[in-house]
Amino acid sequence: MSRQSTERVVEVVLPGVVEPDGLVLRHRDRPVPARGQALVRVEASGVSFAEQQMRRAKYYDQPAFPFVPGYDLVGTVAEVGPDVDATLVGRRCAALTKVGGWASHALVDAADLVPVPDGVDPADAETFVVNGLTAWQMLHGIAEVCPGQTVLVHGANGGVGSTLVQLARLAGARVIGTASPRHHDAVRDLGATPVDYRSPDLAAEVRALAPNGVDAVFDHVGGPGIVDSYRLLAPRGTLVAYGTASTRDQRGSSRLPVLKLFARLLWWNALPNGRTTRFFNIWAGRRNAARFRARLTRDLGAVFALLADGSLRPQVAARVPLERVADAVRLAESGTVTGKVVLVAS
Repeated sequence: MSRQSTERVVEVVLPGVVEPDGLVLRHRDRPVPARGQALVRVEASGVSFAEQQMRRAKYYDQPAFPFVPGYDLVGTVAEVGPDVDATLVGRRCAALTKVGGWASHALVDAADLVPVPDGVDPADAETFVVNGLTAWQMLHGIAEVCPGQTVLVHGANGGVGSTLVQLARLAGARVIGTASPRHHDAVRDLGATPVDYRSPDLAAEVRALAPNGVDAVFDHVGGPGIVDSYRLLAPRGTLVAYGTASTRDQRGSSRLPVLKLFARLLWWNALPNGRTTRFFNIWAGRRNAARFRARLTRDLGAVFALLADGSLRPQVAARVPLERVADAVRLAESGTVTGKVVLVAS
């Protein structure tokens, strides 16, 4: 049941296109969950590439400023509204939110909550919410990677990339991962063969490792480099594009780079060479809420099970208190870390 509370909530507000120091900490009364909602005491929320784009007004369908960022979260249910199972209170859950996670408390539709296994650290679990869902659904739902195949993962040291490497290895695939040299040891430790993403001969180096091409490429970079990703595919290979990171710092429309990428992928799919290209959108199919939630619960549950039994290793780049959000954003955008920067409760 819901109740009034005098407890104050702390949340991070993105007021517009600002530098990290321009993020605003706001205090307000603790909200009361409405029908079907749960109030979650947030223990961990990640700094994803989506927030980096939102800070620049470059995310495809971000809300109007000002708003509270936070693409995903892990926390404990503090209170529930009417028509919500009261036994949820006190349970640790995860949620995919798109916005609203950078706060001490967040209102979430109770139907969107996914249980976190007992004994799993909240920051560890947080690294696998949007990252784990993205990696799992691209690897198994789109590329359908099989034992003995070879895949190329761009940004293999990043949050999604490091998860893709691990899941692909668990699926029995051989992995080539691009990263800067400073991250090559970390990429090797995850089980992939590293290649310098800045190498002028990147395509040739990958081709030397996979003379017949790779069975799947996972590309979050977009831009001109997507052409090499496509050309490196083996016959009947699959290119999964899931971002346009190369355009993050470019001025102009947030939608144009995505639309250009869509057009290129459609053109390639029209070619009679057996290769397939797909653009991955984690929110695809949300209009059918029941099906979307069932798939989310199934896939994130599978990822959490692998985390709980030790098959997946969380890549927490840093745990930063919510009040130091500017430091967390600077670190996440520095390109110096492996894994994901996580905002944690103070």
